[in-house]
Amino acid sequence: MTVVVPTRNSARTLERCLASLRAQSAPVELVVVDNASTDGTPEIAAAYADRLLAGGPERSAQRNLGWRAASTGVVAFVDSDMVASPGVAAEAAEAFDADPGLGGLVIPEESFGQGFWARARAVEKRAYLGDPAVEAARIFRRTALDRVGGYDEGLSAFEDWDLADRVAATGLRIGRTSSGVLHDEGRITLRSAYRKRRYYGRWLPAYRTRPTARSFGRGGTLRRLPLLSSPVTAAGVIVLKATETAGLLAGARAAGRDGS
Repeated sequence: MTVVVPTRNSARTLERCLASLRAQSAPVELVVVDNASTDGTPEIAAAYADRLLAGGPERSAQRNLGWRAASTGVVAFVDSDMVASPGVAAEAAEAFDADPGLGGLVIPEESFGQGFWARARAVEKRAYLGDPAVEAARIFRRTALDRVGGYDEGLSAFEDWDLADRVAATGLRIGRTSSGVLHDEGRITLRSAYRKRRYYGRWLPAYRTRPTARSFGRGGTLRRLPLLSSPVTAAGVIVLKATETAGLLAGARAAGRDGS
């Protein structure tokens, strides 16, 4: 299996990410695609990667460059702030060998970080586990990527959903590993959460035009929050999501005014 990791100024988290991929119980080809980092990211990547490529301007293009350079029939996409469980690669290889109709696999994702808002995010991520309206495949059969053309480079947000759903639309099945990844959220603030979603919102109008675009309703998630056992954290999740929704809509409105 090949693992593609797109990077840009990822020095804080990258070494832990790449070390977790090198520690897999089954061997992986490791391709890092860097977008003009200035913080030591290329040096860290060079110590671990089989191939270090340069590419941009955004992560969809980086991922496409990475999988097209892969030498294996299965490709996984892991972000530079993620830490993979040691069994992910072996479990994925076994699943694809056993099922010719399998096109992709979801890797369950949880998170960690510093501070109250990072704890709220961790609760939110746990509420999403197993929800097909939220999760997206990260591991694909190479032939499936060839069939759909890989990531849509017109999207730099929602691209994970878009690719997974286009693969599923070809009739291939999407499965799920039991081994997961942990997403290092660092220290979240409401301001940083708003700004990040405002940036992503620039691609919301374009994503909504895609025939496989998903709904953004999350009523089921609210029912899974620990409202009674941890009401303060559950309230934090609701505030965090409201802040992010406001940012997403602001970004979408700005994109509409700019005609982008």
